[in-house]
Amino acid sequence: METAIVRIKKGEGRSLKAGGMWIFDNEIDAITGDYTNGDIITVQDFDGYCMGRGFINTNSKITVRMMTRKKDVEINEEFIEMRVRNAWEYRKTTVDTSSCRIIFGEADFLPGIVVDKFSDVLVVESLALGIDRLKPMILEKLKNILAEDGIQIRGIYERSDAKVRLQEGMERFRDSSESHLTLR
Repeated sequence: METAIVRIKKGEGRSLKAGGMWIFDNEIDAITGDYTNGDIITVQDFDGYCMGRGFINTNSKITVRMMTRKKDVEINEEFIEMRVRNAWEYRKTTVDTSSCRIIFGEADFLPGIVVDKFSDVLVVESLALGIDRLKPMILEKLKNILAEDGIQIRGIYERSDAKVRLQEGMERFRDSSESHLTLR
C-alpha cells in the first residue's frame, strides 16, 4: 500500500493529536511521494510516527482530511460500508429516522459529506474533493443499508453548491438529473 506521505511540522498538529480530523496547509512540513489531489495519503508526525490516513487536496487550506487513525487500514468498499452502517445504526438509537441527517461529515468519520433523509429521498452535499470521489460508493452503500431496514429510497438530490467547493477546486452545482444522481 504505497501512498504519498504528509509530514507534520514539529510543534504543529495539536488539534489533530487532540482528536481533530483536519490538517491545515501551514501545519505541513513536507509531502513526499506521488499523489493527485483527492488521493488517500499517509500522515506522519515530524518524527515519522504514523498518525493515520486521509485524503489530500493542496488547493484547500484544509489540506488533509483524516479518514482513519490506523496506518494499515485500507480505505475501500468494506471500510466505507462500515462507516455508513455505523452512522445509520447510531441515528436509529438517537433520533426519529423518518427525516434526519444520516451522515454528518467529520462526526461520522466521513469528512466533507452530509446526507439528509426526508422520508424516501436523500439530499447529499459534498464539500471536499476526496469524499466527492467516494460519494457514489457512499450513496450505494447507504441505499443498501437502508433497504435492509425496509426503507426504499425513491430519489437522491445533490445540492453541492456551497462556495467552499470553489476553494477545493471543484464546481458548484445542484442536480437531480439522470446524468448524475437519479430520482427513481
